[in-house]
Amino acid sequence: MVAERADTWTRMVYEGPNKPVTPVNDPYQMFSRLYGQARHKDNLASVLDGLQQDLRTVAAAVSAADRRLLEEHAALVRQTEQDIREMKAQASDAPPPALPSGVRQQDAEMPQLSKMQIDLMVNSFVADFTRIATLQYNYSTSDAVMPWLNIAGRHHDISHSPDTDEQAQKNLTRIDQWYCEQVVHLASRLAETPEPGGGGSLLDNTLIVWTNELGQGNSHTHENIPFVLIGGGLDFRMGRSLKFPSLPHNRLLLSLAHGMGHRIDRFGNPDYCGDGVLPGLTS
Repeated sequence: MVAERADTWTRMVYEGPNKPVTPVNDPYQMFSRLYGQARHKDNLASVLDGLQQDLRTVAAAVSAADRRLLEEHAALVRQTEQDIREMKAQASDAPPPALPSGVRQQDAEMPQLSKMQIDLMVNSFVADFTRIATLQYNYSTSDAVMPWLNIAGRHHDISHSPDTDEQAQKNLTRIDQWYCEQVVHLASRLAETPEPGGGGSLLDNTLIVWTNELGQGNSHTHENIPFVLIGGGLDFRMGRSLKFPSLPHNRLLLSLAHGMGHRIDRFGNPDYCGDGVLPGLTS
């Protein structure tokens, strides 16, 4: 349920400076994007079969030097064919999820949309369509209404209610609980899915990072922003609650990069990266 416009209120993923990645709201469109690749691979495999025969035919009529060049091309074709077979084998372990039909892009359908997108995400990991994915439920100043929670009013308006408004605080807690349930569903799906070609589960080899853009909505504070880390993907030590008073979250992003093998010394504004990665995440 992310707005179509591209600005800092709607985009949280970037390929680089000023290069936002557009979210795919529609799970049917995401399904087509993911599994349309399989059809392209089938077409490519058919072309490669014919190319191998052409190379063999030409090899008999060229010089020794040209024949060596053709052999190099043939080796490349064989490797590509092998890669395609491996991709197909991985994809066969994760058959496309059966998406229900007729789910519309509207607030009332968010629970179903969430499940569909999570199922697609987990399958995309099993089939090795991607190694990194982001699940974004809404955008700044979200207009979402959540009737399945029996809550009236927009999430954004409720989040700006004063702390003394007890009913608003109860509603906010219920909304946050629902989002937590979506994270639990994602973690559970990963935990019940074996790691393809390896040991343990997908969750053992994945890190989920769950966060919000503000510490508190009604004050727009950037202090005490919660980050929840789940899974064993980067070998961070789990099962703890850590407090880092007044430390910028850029240092957490540096820690994530280092955990993935990218030993960068800055992420974003260098003024907030001077002391490097967060201490104590791996010990």
